[in-house]
Amino acid sequence: MLQQILQELAADPFYQSNFPNDGQRFVAWYLRRVLLRDDAATRDDITDGADDKQIDAVIVDDIEQRILIVQGKFINSRSVDAEPLREILAAWIRLQDLGALQKDCNDRLKKKIEAIRTALEDEYRVDFELLTTGALTDAAKADFAAFADKFSEFDAFSASLHLIDAPVIETRLAEAEARVLPSIRYTITLDPSKTLSMDLPGARTVIAAIPLRECLNLPGITDGKLFAKNVRQSLGSSNKVNRELSKTIHSDKVHDFFFYHNGITALCDAIRLSDDRRSLTVDGLSVVNGCQSLNTIYSASERIRSHEAKDAHVLFRFYEIKERTFGDRISINTNSQSAVKPRDLRSNDRVMVGLKRAFETRYPDGMFMSKRGDIAPASKDQEKVIDAATFAKMAMAWHCQRPNYAANEKRLFDEYYKTLFKTGYSPESVLTLQQWLNAIETAWPNLNLNNELKAGKMHVKYHVLFAVSALINAINKQPTLVVDPKATVKALGATAEILPLAATCIENAMQSARMQDEAANKVFSPQNWLKANRSWQGETLVAGTQAGMLGSFAGGAALIERARASNSDFISRWSAD
Repeated sequence: MLQQILQELAADPFYQSNFPNDGQRFVAWYLRRVLLRDDAATRDDITDGADDKQIDAVIVDDIEQRILIVQGKFINSRSVDAEPLREILAAWIRLQDLGALQKDCNDRLKKKIEAIRTALEDEYRVDFELLTTGALTDAAKADFAAFADKFSEFDAFSASLHLIDAPVIETRLAEAEARVLPSIRYTITLDPSKTLSMDLPGARTVIAAIPLRECLNLPGITDGKLFAKNVRQSLGSSNKVNRELSKTIHSDKVHDFFFYHNGITALCDAIRLSDDRRSLTVDGLSVVNGCQSLNTIYSASERIRSHEAKDAHVLFRFYEIKERTFGDRISINTNSQSAVKPRDLRSNDRVMVGLKRAFETRYPDGMFMSKRGDIAPASKDQEKVIDAATFAKMAMAWHCQRPNYAANEKRLFDEYYKTLFKTGYSPESVLTLQQWLNAIETAWPNLNLNNELKAGKMHVKYHVLFAVSALINAINKQPTLVVDPKATVKALGATAEILPLAATCIENAMQSARMQDEAANKVFSPQNWLKANRSWQGETLVAGTQAGMLGSFAGGAALIERARASNSDFISRWSAD
């Protein structure tokens, strides 16, 4: 693994050009190759350097609602002592007083602290990762286990601690490289005395007691791919159920975990049990009940590997399911023993089903993906494949005119669901929104946005979409109304002219906000600004100014004509406040 990393660092000029030492390059390699961060985000994530306070990289992930703190140790020798662990412990302690930390840290970390503060208020989980190519000494392993327990049990600021060493890096890298594959294929080691196989109506079934240690090897836990068909993803270490699971794992009753747990349900496209029942090969593996358990087990990996946990098992039920609707019913019913919030089951809501039916009737070569884990077949036109979550974000940015709310998927499917998903919404407007977003994705590398905005692509692309609507509204002198997306098809033919103007709206609005904060001696956080109301307010102001000046630009008159829409094409803003 070390040789591969060294070769890739030497071969890719990105690392040499952007980072001054091997330590930073190693962390940047992990962010890009394993966590799949793009170049702009990778540069923005790195906080290593003078006054980094033992924090080499920070990612505030609004999709997964977690804060990831990375401390990297690029060790050529095989042994790693306890010093890096003490550095992580120091970082954990410092993060409990963000005000004091922000006074003394470097400028890169100061900006991240503002984003961390907001994320903690929203109850994001906190993960620390010790990233190294070396191996911990025995003393360091003992310290690691002790620190991991301390991190998870401290009520005031709970967190999880993970060792990302060469074997884990290799596994995660393989997962990242295979992420485009449509399904998970894996072989599980079994104890024949703890395994039962049977054929039941509708599903071939294998039931087995599997060691918790074997669970650590399951692919797709960290990126959520293993839970694609689950009605919900991880609720984080602060969730009440997960905290109780963690307490059991860290107690002297860990060997009784099997008796305290309801078990894990996994759906498979195909299962092959060896004749001696010592191995089970599964194709299309997806856990539909057990996401919280497996994430909690993974977060306690050092405890699971300890001698005390060697006999700890969990019950697994593997079902070979051929009928998708049957699998969906299993997913819903096996999760009913603990409360499933409405947003987890929106895929079966009548409005969602109606939108899907209307879109696919209008565009037979398209697909409206209402369920998490849906995969469009090759026969579908990928330009007409719409994901329900993406539609919600586009509608929030365009119809509600609140791009700052667009990235919060949890709220979109909870409190804003009835606002965003409406019976009778035009399939043509659905497709036009997606075409604008596709155009933004295509133009993204060439848009005039600074590195901080490029690093926040998940947020910024919906701000660009909003700015497009704001420009068209302003050109048509309709500042209080919103243009229907399907009335902007002509404007889509001028994306090369419109998208740079939209990008300028975001760039100028952010620079204005930065100057205001700096004049008031405040730390400016781009990520927090993108999630605040003053972002769209500033962008609207710039859009109005640009629209007013457009007639004096070369080619401006033609662009105005393309953006023209009739008064009947403008509708009231959907309220999201």
